Amino acid sequence: MQKISSGTSSAIREIFQADKALLGMIHCPSFPGSPRYKNASIDTIYDACMRDADALIGGGLDGLVIENHGDIPFSKPEDMGHETAAFMSVVTDRIKTATGVPLGINVLANAPIPALAIALAGGASFIRVNQWANAYVANEGFMEGRAGEALRYRSLLRAEHIKVFADSHVKHGAHAITADRTIPEQTRDLAFFDADVVIATGQRTGNAATIEEIDEVRSATDLPLMVGSGVTKDNIGEILARTNGVIVASSLKEGGVWWNPVDPERVKAFMDAARPALGRD
Repeated sequence: MQKISSGTSSAIREIFQADKALLGMIHCPSFPGSPRYKNASIDTIYDACMRDADALIGGGLDGLVIENHGDIPFSKPEDMGHETAAFMSVVTDRIKTATGVPLGINVLANAPIPALAIALAGGASFIRVNQWANAYVANEGFMEGRAGEALRYRSLLRAEHIKVFADSHVKHGAHAITADRTIPEQTRDLAFFDADVVIATGQRTGNAATIEEIDEVRSATDLPLMVGSGVTKDNIGEILARTNGVIVASSLKEGGVWWNPVDPERVKAFMDAARPALGRD
């Protein structure tokens, strides 16, 4: 099977100085302007993000992805207020200053333009984009890939150093529009549209990508591959044997629930399971 690569060096190695990386999620609480925001002070929001960042990096993870997951229900990119980028830029800058680790930005839903602005303002190394190429029907409605406009905006900002981590067969949606095209074909489209890293996911937050799907994605590209949902201490070894790393979230939270704070004991158990697969005993 033909593989497509962007022809660039490994973005994982470039960013993390390693062939595999473990990334934790900062699920930001609801920001002002979103329906679930209930008049919490801005410092309370920032402090919650900082506590999670300290617990994840203190526990040994290599980097973080900052996401506005508290802004449910998410807006489409064209309906998003400027306040989201403003608040996320402050969070990113504070975490970068405090931890110094590589950071990524994911603006939901599928908003790479503000994500690039936040990444540049806050010193992040990459953005995550759930639908980079093609289209699907998401919870928010019809969602198009935005690679063309995003890469032109990145060029406008002179921010080519900010890499793109793109999902293949993204979660939280239906793929009937592209049902006549296989997962490997859709994965090759990500490389064709200059993504730097491919992410395999499950069906929803906390749902694991199957080993079969991971192998399908891996078969289609020489780009670095990560798994972006459903990663736990029980499957991390098997996943790392096939990939260049993971983005882990729910399984490190209190009770295994994404909206709870990070649980340092869960982080420790996860890292104990991951280190042998990383060769970091």
